[in-house]
Amino acid sequence: MDYRSCASQIYEQIGGKDNLISAAHCATRLRLVIADNSKVNVPALEEIDGVKGVFDASGQLQLIIGTGTVNKVYDEFIDIAGIEASTKEELKQVAASKAPWWKRAIKTLGDIFIPIIPAIVATGLLNGLLGGLVQIWPSMADSYFYNLVNMFSNTSLTFLPILIAISAAKIFGGNIYLGAVIGMIMIHPSLVNAWTVASGAETTTLWSWFGAWNIANVGYQGHVIPIILSVWLMCTIEKKLHKIVPEMFDLFVTPLCSVLIAGFIAMTFVGPIFAQVETWVLSGAKALIAIPFGVGAFLMGGFYAPTVLAGAHHMYNAIEMMMLSDNGMNIWMPIATAANVAQGAAALAVSLKTKNKKTKAMALPASLSAFMGITEPAIFGVNIRYGKPFIAGMIGGAAGACVASIMGVYATANGITGLFGLLIVTDCLPGYLLTFAVASVVAFAASWILYKDEEKTPSVVVETKSDINVEADSVYSPLKGEIIPLTEAPDKVFASEALGKGVAINPAEGKVVAPFNGTVAMLYDTKHAIGLVSDDGIEVLIHIGLDTVKLNGEHFKAHVAQGDKVACGQTLVTFDMDAITKAGYPLVTPVIISNTQKFAEVSAIKIGTTDFSEKVLKVTK
Repeated sequence: MDYRSCASQIYEQIGGKDNLISAAHCATRLRLVIADNSKVNVPALEEIDGVKGVFDASGQLQLIIGTGTVNKVYDEFIDIAGIEASTKEELKQVAASKAPWWKRAIKTLGDIFIPIIPAIVATGLLNGLLGGLVQIWPSMADSYFYNLVNMFSNTSLTFLPILIAISAAKIFGGNIYLGAVIGMIMIHPSLVNAWTVASGAETTTLWSWFGAWNIANVGYQGHVIPIILSVWLMCTIEKKLHKIVPEMFDLFVTPLCSVLIAGFIAMTFVGPIFAQVETWVLSGAKALIAIPFGVGAFLMGGFYAPTVLAGAHHMYNAIEMMMLSDNGMNIWMPIATAANVAQGAAALAVSLKTKNKKTKAMALPASLSAFMGITEPAIFGVNIRYGKPFIAGMIGGAAGACVASIMGVYATANGITGLFGLLIVTDCLPGYLLTFAVASVVAFAASWILYKDEEKTPSVVVETKSDINVEADSVYSPLKGEIIPLTEAPDKVFASEALGKGVAINPAEGKVVAPFNGTVAMLYDTKHAIGLVSDDGIEVLIHIGLDTVKLNGEHFKAHVAQGDKVACGQTLVTFDMDAITKAGYPLVTPVIISNTQKFAEVSAIKIGTTDFSEKVLKVTK
């Protein structure tokens, strides 16, 4: 693979440096933050050799390139773009700053919960394994070993408010230990445990505001939203105090005031109010899932994938945490599994049915990833791109979620779905397997029926003859004007010859003609550039002006279509030189041989004044 060529084409199709804010990469994807997505030519990006899929997620334009390859393309890309390398975290921050407030709020929830998921998974696995073992050996419940490990298994849920408080303080930019103190205050042993209150334990008044606002001495075990908001308040107060308290007093005054003020407000207002709000949210979610015959779960399973598209699925972490804290039964996880594996099955059907080798190579690994619980490659790289497979996945997700609800499937942790979810559903394994199977089979069948390879309309082949005596292995001038060496072109990408060797021409007339007998291989929607292949295999790119992609086709008119046969000297594109110049774009036109690497030598025949169809380049095979 030509990494430089791949990077150069990506750079061209995203609109150049002016449309690029930041770039980074992960193990498989090139991640870009774009200024204006409307200037990105997605169809052209998808056709670049080496790009296996293109999708937009979390404010980033993500190009699937592959493990071991993406880092090499990335190195070439930042060199061509002339920008500094960014980390994934820096890129996420830049992308997040562009998002609307509600997306930023949902992303914040995800950022808080994701770091503590391993703790929930660890104890959830222990809980599930103990439940399975007790079913096999009932006497085990009376053993010291069981009692010890059972204590381990509920630790993270018992002290969940402290875990959330620490993570939230880190996200909100406060002192994580002060955040932990706020979490500890809200589950202090002197307060009556919230779970015992739910079982009927009596409470007394903790605080009374002039007799009109009475606060019971109840802890916030199992609560999520009140903890997050209280820690946010503490971090806001702390950061304000750091700015106004003199340094010599800051160490003592800031922590004291931050904890005192935030703790008082948390226990007096934030906790009581938002604990009730959280109760309503949890009750609503459970009521929806509990609609008879799995109707509610059916709806949620169907619409889960669209929330992934919107980046709103992080809010489900909060719901799952509430469910686990409430009774240890996460009934949302099997719905998520049904939706995820259904998208994978829909992509699998595409991979088996398509005759397009590039689509097949992209769809198969994407589908396997979805079965493991990672759906972005399948959703964005395949299913949304072709539309109908995504709908098939929604249908399968709805069917699987309905089965999960009817069968009463639940998990003992959160954070993992798909095949790995088998580890946290030991109490209801048969129902989970049936959910998995129904979602997969329905989605696969629907996708197989709905999906069809796109039929490309064949171009009308026009037999053309040239009056010019065309010599083999030669490129004739497509423009009338002044030829300069390509290395002197006022664009470093072209001047570096990264895209291939050639010449640049300052046009004297707004017309481009065919430089040989051949075929139109590529015609950009913006008409500012055209690619051709000669009958003897020379590939030429003619880029009219510099940065003219930003004109979005204005001032250009194409006289041929992609796939047309052309003769040397035949008019390809006309353009308004005065209008383009007034718009502020240089008219210097690179004429490059894009498959330079296939030839032993590419040499310029002429530098200086040229007319249409004078020989300007020669290749040696």
